[in-house]
Amino acid sequence: MTKHTVAVIGAGKMGELVISGLLRSGWPADRLLVTTRRAARAADLSERYGVSAVDNATAAAKADILAVAVKPQDAAALFDEIGARIPAGKLVVSLCAGLTTEFFAVRLPEGTPVVRVMTNTPALVDQAMTAISAGPHATAEHLDIAEEMFKPLGATIRVPEAQQDAVTALSGSGPAYFYLLVEAMIDAGVLLGLPRQTAHELIVQTAIGSAVMLRDSGEHPVKLREAVTSPAGTTIAAIRELENHGVRAALLTALEAARNRARELAGEMR
Repeated sequence: MTKHTVAVIGAGKMGELVISGLLRSGWPADRLLVTTRRAARAADLSERYGVSAVDNATAAAKADILAVAVKPQDAAALFDEIGARIPAGKLVVSLCAGLTTEFFAVRLPEGTPVVRVMTNTPALVDQAMTAISAGPHATAEHLDIAEEMFKPLGATIRVPEAQQDAVTALSGSGPAYFYLLVEAMIDAGVLLGLPRQTAHELIVQTAIGSAVMLRDSGEHPVKLREAVTSPAGTTIAAIRELENHGVRAALLTALEAARNRARELAGEMR
């Protein structure tokens, strides 16, 4: 696998996650290229990771795999610049939220394989959830390559591309929902008389433990919740209030809105 040279095009926050994850997995720094808009950013990445900073045209020519991590609104201009220079056999891995493989197909030589990827920010601690989808010309081997690239960042799953907007809503944006919930629970702890730091420690460890139980027990979340919910106890009193305030319905509506926004972004970029 490490025979491939990877160019991360648009090495912002998400692109840097890919670079650091590949290096942690043992990928040679001399087989990693990066492109950035700003020279200072390029110099910083080169110094920090020992990778080569190049321009987009050089990356397109030298790399075997192009990991495209630019903002969705910048992708069209990027491929106007380099699309025609990319050989049809070169693998393009897109991390651009909302952009379909069709978006790339019309801007690349016929037959160019494209794999669409949606990961999330827990990649910073090697706990990402990354969903991978094949474009029309991507083979099982291309999916294997993309999967190997992202395994160092956490877990991976393969999904049909038609499900990627739902993935964006659920796991791509998902960390923000958990942070909001934890923030609210910490505020509740303060309201109940706990010091903020104590409330923070209580809730963060509870969140970690609950997530590990969900992952490792194999139990349905309903069963795990019921195990904490005693008849006429404190937990059921709290759950009743959550249901009365429509928390479940709010989550359903929120994730549907995120999915719809992902679709809108794709439509705007055609």
